[in-house]
Amino acid sequence: MNLRKLILTNNACYKAGRTITPQGIMLHSTGANNPWLRRYVGPDDGLLGVNRHNNHWNQERPDGRQVCVHAFIGRLADGSIATYKTLPWNHRGWHCGRGPRGSGNDTHISVEICEDNLTGAAYFRRVYNEAVELCVYLCGQFSLTEVDIISHSEGFRLGIASNHADVMHWFPRHGKIMDSFRADVRKELAERAAPVPAYEIYTVVKGDSLWKIAAARLGSGARHPEISELNALSSGTIVAGQKLKIPK
Repeated sequence: MNLRKLILTNNACYKAGRTITPQGIMLHSTGANNPWLRRYVGPDDGLLGVNRHNNHWNQERPDGRQVCVHAFIGRLADGSIATYKTLPWNHRGWHCGRGPRGSGNDTHISVEICEDNLTGAAYFRRVYNEAVELCVYLCGQFSLTEVDIISHSEGFRLGIASNHADVMHWFPRHGKIMDSFRADVRKELAERAAPVPAYEIYTVVKGDSLWKIAAARLGSGARHPEISELNALSSGTIVAGQKLKIPK
C-alpha cells in the first residue's frame, strides 16, 4: 500500500469538526472517467501533479456540493497508484447521504476509488489491490473485520445511504463483486494474523557440526542441544544439504 496524507482542511466537512467511532468501511467510486488523484486531492504536493482546473475537493464546497471522503485511491502524476488520506479516520465524512435507517456518514470510513473508463484491466487490478490493502490496514486500526466492509450500493439496500450503484457497476466487469472483495480482505487478515515461526531454516554445508552451527547462529556451541531438540534429532550426525530449524 502506498498511503499518503493530504487533509482537505478547506473543505466544509473538515471544518465542521464532527467525529465518529468507526463501525465499518464503505467503498465508493467516483463515477467519472478520470483516474488521476489530482482531480480530487490538492493542491499539488509534488507527486499529484497540478490540477489546472483547480476543481479538487480541498475547498469549501467542491463543485457546489457538500462532499468529502476519508481517502481516495488513484493515479499519481507518474502513473503509479497511491492512497491519499484526506480526512482523519474518525472524522465524520459527507459521502453517502442517508436512508430510512440513518446515515453511514455517522458510522463508516469512506474510501473513494478513482474510475477510469471502467474497461482497463491493469488499472482495475492495481486500484483493487490497493483498496484491499487499505481495508486490511483499517480493520487492524479499528478492530473491524471483512464483514464490516460494504459498498455504497449495499449501504442503500441497508437503508443507510443514498441510491447509488457504486461499486457494482464496475467490479463485475473485472470478475469481482463485494463478496470476493471481502474474501480477499479476509485472506489478507488471516495471513497477517498467522504466528511467525520461532525459528529460521539453515542448510547444512560440508564440514558443519551441531556445535559449529550453534556457535555461529546462537552465539555459543554449548547451545547445540536446542537445535537437536527443535529438529527431533536422535544423534549428532548431520549431512550436507540437510535443512535444520534454528531457534530465533
